[in-house]
Amino acid sequence: MSDYDLPVRQAAVAGTFYPARRERLGADITHFIDNVDTDRSAEDIVALAAPHAGYVYSGQVAAYAYAQLRGRNIDTVVVISPSHREYFQFSSVFGGSAYETPLGRVEIDSDSAGRIAGGSQDSVRISTNGHLHSSEHALEVQLPFLQTVLEKFRLVAIVMGRQDSEACRQLGSALSGALTGRRGLIVASSDLSHFHSRQTARELDRHVIGRIEKFDPEGLLADVDAHECEACGAGPLAAAMFAAGGLGAARAENLSYATSGEISGDYSQVVGYTSAIFYR
Repeated sequence: MSDYDLPVRQAAVAGTFYPARRERLGADITHFIDNVDTDRSAEDIVALAAPHAGYVYSGQVAAYAYAQLRGRNIDTVVVISPSHREYFQFSSVFGGSAYETPLGRVEIDSDSAGRIAGGSQDSVRISTNGHLHSSEHALEVQLPFLQTVLEKFRLVAIVMGRQDSEACRQLGSALSGALTGRRGLIVASSDLSHFHSRQTARELDRHVIGRIEKFDPEGLLADVDAHECEACGAGPLAAAMFAAGGLGAARAENLSYATSGEISGDYSQVVGYTSAIFYR
C-alpha cells in the first residue's frame, strides 16, 4: 500500500474547540502568539508541554510555549496526547498518511513513526486506535499552533492508552532513540486539575508545575498516583520528559499558568492549564 492509500485523519473538533474557518483560526492563533511577552527562543528546546482545552480557555497559555518555536527549522514533531475517548493497552502511533485541520494537511513522518514503534517496546505500536474513529481532541488542538509557527514539518501522532511508569519509560526510550541526530521536537498535550475551586486547583497544579521544573517524571507519576495532583496528560508529560532527558535536555521552565475561571468568571469549578519547555 502506498502512502497515498493510507487514511487521513479528518479534523474532528474544528468549530468546537477552535474555529473551523481558516481565516479566523489563523487570526486567533496569531493574536495569542503576539500577546506572549516571554522570549526563550534562543534556547535549544527539545520538548514542550501545552494544554488541550478549547482555545478560548487555554489558547493563550499554549501560545507561551509555541511562540518559542518561531523561526526554527524542525523536520519532525512528535505530539503525544492522552486518550479521552477509548482505552487500549498501548501507545498508539498513527499509521495513516496525514492529520488534517482547517489550515491544511500535516503529513505523517512514516519513517520516524516506524522507528518509534519498531523497537522492542511492546507498549508502542502502529495503530489507528485513538485516531481515526475517535473525536479525540487533545492531539488535534496542538496542530494549528504548530502549523502557524513552523514553516514545514512532518508529524508523528501518538495517543497514549496505558500511562503507567513502564509505558511512559518505554515510549520515552523509543522517542529518544528515533529522534537522536534529527531535527525533532516533542509536544506533550496535557491539562491539569479539573473542577475544583480555584484555590484548590492552584494547590494541586503547583505539584505538577514543581515536578516539571525539577525535570522529575517519576515524581510526577508518583504524585498523580498518590492523588496529590491531577493531570489528564500525566503520561504524555512523563514520556516527553523521559525522551527529552535521553536527548540531552537537562533544564525545564514553566512559562504560563492559568485556569478556566479567568475566562468564565466562575471560580468554583475550574480547569488548570500550564505550558512549559524542556531544553538542553
